Amino acid sequence: MKARIAVLPGDGIGPEVTAEGVRCLEAIAEGFGHEFELTSLPFGGAAIDSDGDPLPEATLEACRCADAVLLGAIGGPKWSAPDARVRPEQGLLRLRKALGAFANLRPVTVHPALVDASTLKAEVVRGVDLLFVRELTGGIYFGGKERDATHASDVCTYTVAEVERIVRVAGRLALSRRGRLTSIDKANVLETSRLWREVSTRLVQQEFPQLSLEHMLVDAAAMHLIRRPRDFDVLVTENMFGDILTDEASMLAGSLGLLPSASLGEGHRGIYEPIHGSAPDIAGRGIANPYGTILSVALLLRHSLGLAAEAEALEGAVAAALGQGARTADLAPPGARALGTRAAADAVLSSLRQP
Repeated sequence: MKARIAVLPGDGIGPEVTAEGVRCLEAIAEGFGHEFELTSLPFGGAAIDSDGDPLPEATLEACRCADAVLLGAIGGPKWSAPDARVRPEQGLLRLRKALGAFANLRPVTVHPALVDASTLKAEVVRGVDLLFVRELTGGIYFGGKERDATHASDVCTYTVAEVERIVRVAGRLALSRRGRLTSIDKANVLETSRLWREVSTRLVQQEFPQLSLEHMLVDAAAMHLIRRPRDFDVLVTENMFGDILTDEASMLAGSLGLLPSASLGEGHRGIYEPIHGSAPDIAGRGIANPYGTILSVALLLRHSLGLAAEAEALEGAVAAALGQGARTADLAPPGARALGTRAAADAVLSSLRQP
């Protein structure tokens, strides 16, 4: 097949890990007989420096015309002054909104070879396989904002339609997995959460009666993710809760650097990125973990391009590399040899099985 993919390397370690994701896309194209047109575009802090805008119009237009977007990471101290008028994160929020990417999928699995990489006991994390579905274009991040010398406010707003569409995505995914859906809110305090709970209950009863639905307060969810993570299957929640809980859940797998994400809308086009940040403290050193980006490429192949076999081949190659001990510095035990970014990706590519 032919596909156009917009590549947004961004800032910090973003260009380093994205380069390895591109290598994997090129290997898949060559090995499986596809033609991928890859276009690198300025985004985030780098685009502020070059264009004065974290999301230049040319970048946005290219993303609108692409079949998928592969994103690295954005931000850093250079652009994080408290009084900064333009920030890299503004570009990310605008991109999600412009592409209608309202559903953020963040799978968390624990590779058998990495049960020792987590700070939790092996018996707690062994066998963890869960999927977060985070609402991405509503809530407090997109609500009205005010600030003066004596007060500040950030408004959290959700509509029935916004809740319905994200719960519907989560319900479909739960049907394809183990049939358990956990909806996370703060309904004992927040009106938006009371709406969320009412709408999610009704929609699941009407459209997914075969699912097991559990409601859980966000503070309880934070505790049980650490106490009994194997009990979860698909978890659906609003924007800010999902942002916080998925970073917590990443520690089950051992490192932020391992985990991918997909941000999807109503169609096939999506934004794919590792969940980690730009890590400016290690940028340019060639030691960043590329696995989250490579697994994001696998999600891109599956969800935007419909290439399930290719996605499984790439995921299998990552699993094989990890099983053979290919660990970057964030995963290696003290004193053990750690691979650099390129060497870790090389281990994946050498394990990639062709059709």
